Formats: sequence, structure tokens, C-alpha cells
Amino acid sequence: MIITYFGKQFFKISQGEMVLAFNPVSKNSKSGISAKFGADIALITTNHSDYNGIEQLSHGERVPFAITGPGDYEVKEIFVKGLMSNSAIDNKKYINTIYSLIVDNIHIVFLGALSDAEISKEAREAIGDPDILFVPVGGNGLLDAKASAKLASSLEPKMIIPMDYDSSSLKLFLKEMGDEKPETLEKLTLKRKDLDGKEGEVVVLQYE
Repeated sequence: MIITYFGKQFFKISQGEMVLAFNPVSKNSKSGISAKFGADIALITTNHSDYNGIEQLSHGERVPFAITGPGDYEVKEIFVKGLMSNSAIDNKKYINTIYSLIVDNIHIVFLGALSDAEISKEAREAIGDPDILFVPVGGNGLLDAKASAKLASSLEPKMIIPMDYDSSSLKLFLKEMGDEKPETLEKLTLKRKDLDGKEGEVVVLQYE
């Protein structure tokens, strides 16, 4: 699989012909992030303009199947579990969905715009043992560096990908994780065997 990062929480994961997108930034966002491509599956954690730009993911005949909240889904032989959690952006409360899914035998957990470092027992049980954990670290209502480092460590993933960061929050997060010189990549290309023996390794993906 190939993981590409566009900023905020906007990720593209390609596996063969299959394209998944997480939290695309909408045209109405003030973030200034813009990326448009065709996706097969769109996963939206939070109904906010920084994370809900499904319109950016249609290209030609490719229109994504949109997953926008808690529940169990099966799309093109990919099983997705959406778990309810809380988000607070600009002092406004939102429902946030944590997604757990398996792509190419790799268990991905995407925390989304999570504000609450205490996730439910049900969510923890459903998450199980993630191979890759996507975690917000920038604060501003979402998890800050300290809270996200604590939660990430407690979930014991093989690999951690920070998101929604700026340089200062990223620096703080890496310090909390005790990994101040992590691997920094423009794109991450990964196979299942690449994760063998890893424990909580942080990989920083640069914005496109």
C-alpha cells in the first residue's frame, strides 16, 4: 500500500487499483489545502469543512462510497468498523468516528478529529491491536501532543502516523514519544512484512 498525506487529516491510501481517502478537506475549509482525485471509498470522521470534502474525491466515473459515521461496513471486500467518539472544534461539539479497517492484511486505526483522550471500552476492544495508528497531535480542541502520545502508547500500535500538526506540536509529540529523529517521508510504501518487529515506531509524512 502507498500512503500519501495532503495536510490536516487528508490521506490517500492506494492498494493496487483500490483508492481510499480519509477526511478530505472541503472547498469551504479555511485551511488552504486543495487536492482532488478519484477514490473508491471515502471515510469521513467529522462533519466539519476541514474533514468532510467528499466532493473532492470524484473523478471521471470514479465516485466514492462514502462512510460518514459509526457502524459496520463492507465495501469491495474491505471491512470497516466505525466507533463513536467526541470532537470539539472551535468550541463546538461534533460526533467523531474512529475507523478500524484492514487493507492488504494491515490493520489500520484512524482516530480522526478526536478530542477525548479517554475512548470508550467498546472502542478499545474493537480497535484491538492496530498495525498503523493515525493520531491527531495539534490540539486546538483536538488531542494535543501530550494526550495523543499517551493514547497512542496505550493502544500499542506497530506504527504511528501523526496528523493535523504544525512544527511545534509535532516537535512536542515526538519528544513525548521519545523519538525525536523519526523517519520523515513524502510517501509511505508499506507491505505487511515491513511491520514485523516494530513497536510504536513514529513515521512523519510531509504534506504534499
